[in-house]
Amino acid sequence: MVRVATLLLLRHGRTTANADGGLAGRQPVELDETGRAQATAVGERLRAVPLAAVVTSPLIRCRQTLELALPQSAPVPDEGLIECGYGSWEGQPLKKLAKEPLWPVVQQHPSAAVFPQGEAMAQMATRAVAAVRGWDARLSAEHGPEAVWLACSHGDVIKAIVADALGVHLDLFQRIVVDPASVTVIRYTPLRPFLVRLNDVGGDLAGVAPPPRRRRRRASRSADSDAAVGGGAGASR
Repeated sequence: MVRVATLLLLRHGRTTANADGGLAGRQPVELDETGRAQATAVGERLRAVPLAAVVTSPLIRCRQTLELALPQSAPVPDEGLIECGYGSWEGQPLKKLAKEPLWPVVQQHPSAAVFPQGEAMAQMATRAVAAVRGWDARLSAEHGPEAVWLACSHGDVIKAIVADALGVHLDLFQRIVVDPASVTVIRYTPLRPFLVRLNDVGGDLAGVAPPPRRRRRRASRSADSDAAVGGGAGASR
């Protein structure tokens, strides 16, 4: 299997808007007490993972999450990872928005959804996927295929990135669940992306990094002559 870099997608911790049932959008909504605890807990899980880089949405809830989870890191903000621009929907209760004519479109045909005075869902998906794929290629070139890097973003943004990795249409992305402070793991190979983990809220993350590349040993002639059919155990690695 081709060695490639590993992307960890981290959703920010729970916010006051999440708790109140509102649509935060790009408003400066902050983590609530539960969200801060979630960020601290995911930081404990990430402690064993060496990160080549940390990239983030510029919104404060993502920056607060990283301040608690990875206090020693220096996150680089990227507008490509910012929340979808919900326009005049921002700050509205979800109960109210569910009565809007656009709501069924967002739920069943999101690729056609364009938020009033805001962004199209398809536009959000395109720039988010471009952002992570660009970073992944750059960090792979700079740090090699053993590089692990993290991007902190938002629920719909991460769902769109996952849909792209799975090769499914954006209209199916509402079937994907991405909880606050969850970790999703993707590897982009030359052939196809692989979704390694999805919505992981409690698993051990120490094993997500690829093992160090081993030096290939030159086999002796005697070993070649004694090898089992199929190349022996060494060839299956």
